[in-house]
Amino acid sequence: MAKEKKLVKNITSREEDFAQWYTDVVREAQLCDYSSVKGCLNYLPNGYAIWELIQADLDRRFKETGVENVYLPELIPENLLQKEKDHIEGFAPEVAWVTHGGMEKLQERFCIRPTSETLFCDLWSRTVQSYRDLPKVWNQWCSVLRWEKTTRPFLRSREFLWQEGHTIHATYEEAEERTKMMAQIYRDFYKETLAMPFVSGRKAENEKFAGAQDTYTVEALMHDGKALQAATSHFFGSGFPDAFDIKYIDKDNQLKSVYETSWGLSTRSIGGLIMVHGDDDGLVLPPRVAPVECRIIPIAQHKEGVLDAAYTLFEELKKAGYRVKIDDSDKSPGWKFSEQEILGIPTRIEIGPKDIENHQVVVVRRDTREKMVVSIDEIVQKLKGILETIQKDMYDRAEEFLQAHIDTAVDMDEMVEKFKENRGFVKACWCGDPDCEAEVKAVTGGASTRCLIEDEEMISDECIWCKKPAKHMAYWGKSY
Repeated sequence: MAKEKKLVKNITSREEDFAQWYTDVVREAQLCDYSSVKGCLNYLPNGYAIWELIQADLDRRFKETGVENVYLPELIPENLLQKEKDHIEGFAPEVAWVTHGGMEKLQERFCIRPTSETLFCDLWSRTVQSYRDLPKVWNQWCSVLRWEKTTRPFLRSREFLWQEGHTIHATYEEAEERTKMMAQIYRDFYKETLAMPFVSGRKAENEKFAGAQDTYTVEALMHDGKALQAATSHFFGSGFPDAFDIKYIDKDNQLKSVYETSWGLSTRSIGGLIMVHGDDDGLVLPPRVAPVECRIIPIAQHKEGVLDAAYTLFEELKKAGYRVKIDDSDKSPGWKFSEQEILGIPTRIEIGPKDIENHQVVVVRRDTREKMVVSIDEIVQKLKGILETIQKDMYDRAEEFLQAHIDTAVDMDEMVEKFKENRGFVKACWCGDPDCEAEVKAVTGGASTRCLIEDEEMISDECIWCKKPAKHMAYWGKSY
């Protein structure tokens, strides 16, 4: 419909105020709401349904590689955290502590899990004895709590939902392979399911997860030009396991160390979906992660036969496996169209008296608003192709945006100018010194290394800041 005819309109333009636009979309699409617990969210049905589809898709991918799901406690004794010094120092500012049980003060504090490496290692230290017990390839779906000072729906909250995978292996090589395998799963998931392009690679030494030997990251680019760390996979080596004295008897009857990995993706991915694909009218959801793929809207539903035809079509689509709903409320068609667009439902099917007379329906794409007249006899078959086209087109548009917002710089003047001109990523070489990164961040107003580029030829021999020999080329960007 023409923009001036829209009846549901309470969303700030992205170009006017991107932060307010984001908040408006979250609110108008009824994805989540702030709770009475400061910094925590109420996940509403529309938002949680997206998370359920993300869970189902990732869980299938995980299990295809041998991952098993478990669930461990949310409380961690303080003595366990202290066993891995680097880990606890990395999380100390964000840890929430339980000090009382009922009316009694506890002899030892418990932290509410910010992550669960320590609990997994504690369990394995008591249960792994032989090479026959390896590998352990486990994952848990849970919530974690991190006492963030600044929060924002989906992107950063004190309690959030995620999956955290934890594995131990008999050899360094096997653990490293698993780390890279899980990073690839996240890359496939973002491309194939969320239709979100990205850059990816290893994190710099100072950007790694606390206690990790290597961290691999997926970095997506939002519409405002900021990067979002979308998923990470960590290789811990034997640091954590040795701290917890996890040993096993190998085939040669020798006592040996194990090697550990950890990997995770959270509800932050929903924030990424909103910012990559949304527009001034609300959400735009890729079909594979849309709780409702199609909404049927009867036109002139008070007229004889319209609702019957709409419900017949609804049952046929439902039987064929589509996630479909029908809007038979007493709202006007204009309201219904706008609500469908705010919710990001990939397609709507309009059916009215003239459509019934002509034995057809009108299909409208949410992403492009293209209208297609389809025979009623063919809609069940053709809708699948329409949804697949939307999925592909959404990825292609986002990829085009990403590529248009990647630039290069060989000196600081050029780098500062690029960040002013072209919001997004800038490729630049770096000596690896965190002090140099801090200087670049200060001068550019927040740009840091998002990941190292290891499969391309370096564009310069010198560090972008200090001019000493460069050790890495990295994607630099401002981030959430």
